[in-house]
Amino acid sequence: MTAPMIAATEEAPRVIRVGHSPDPDDAFMFYALAQDKIPTGSLRFVHELQDIETLNRRALQGELEVSAVSIHAYAYLADRYALLSCGCSMGDKYGPILVSRRRWSLRDLPNASIAVPGTLTTAFLVLQLLFESLHARSRLRYQVMPFDQILEAVAKGRCDAGLIIHEGQLTFRNLGLNLIIDLGVWWQERTGLPLPLGGNVVRKDLGLDLMRQINHLVQESIRYGLTHREEALAYALHYARDMDVSLADRFVAMYVNDWTLDYGPQGRAAIQRLLDEAAKARIFPAPPPVEFVT
Repeated sequence: MTAPMIAATEEAPRVIRVGHSPDPDDAFMFYALAQDKIPTGSLRFVHELQDIETLNRRALQGELEVSAVSIHAYAYLADRYALLSCGCSMGDKYGPILVSRRRWSLRDLPNASIAVPGTLTTAFLVLQLLFESLHARSRLRYQVMPFDQILEAVAKGRCDAGLIIHEGQLTFRNLGLNLIIDLGVWWQERTGLPLPLGGNVVRKDLGLDLMRQINHLVQESIRYGLTHREEALAYALHYARDMDVSLADRFVAMYVNDWTLDYGPQGRAAIQRLLDEAAKARIFPAPPPVEFVT
């Protein structure tokens, strides 16, 4: 009797869920992975697009294998996630901004109603540090709302001021709003360091070998976008709200650059300094050990 033939099967790829924001900079960064421009071996990346505060909250539960998170949120995630050495959003003499309809200065901020995009965002952390420096942290009044609704809320007077992240940093004047302060500039003048806004984390329970493989592939995706800028930017434009090609290119250049390929010593120092400053201000108890995948 002839033995039955068994059809050869290939092993199913390992699915890695990646969470990132539906913004042109993240789209640019993950273009090569999302569009199969680079080989990923036995891994298959599935992308889940959500706003950064939602991703921060999901990371607290350890839901995704890989996720973009705020550096502020990382302070609460360090036991479960490590930072990839690539994929950071670094504000180099720029960052989140505070805007208002009236021409306000810093002395007008205490007791003002400020719309913020989430309490785990780095923008909110630096806002708290700013109020600490003004000796007015107890007078920080805020309301949380989706980041893409804040500009309109300020323009229509539903709040006194707004904490703006993402492309609103470039488009706020279109609504007749005024800049109160750029928190990235404030931070750099205070510390001499760039402001580490966001990073990508990977879950530690995947094991070091897989964590390193993922780190390599994310870095290659970023490198592909930077070296194939025109096609990556065309893809990113699908996620560019109210931006033409020129403005989207400018925005992407702000947050996908050499810092994004690797934090480097200065970027790593910036993260530790930010967490140290927050601990000193008693925003959280103690700075967690910062762990990178290299």
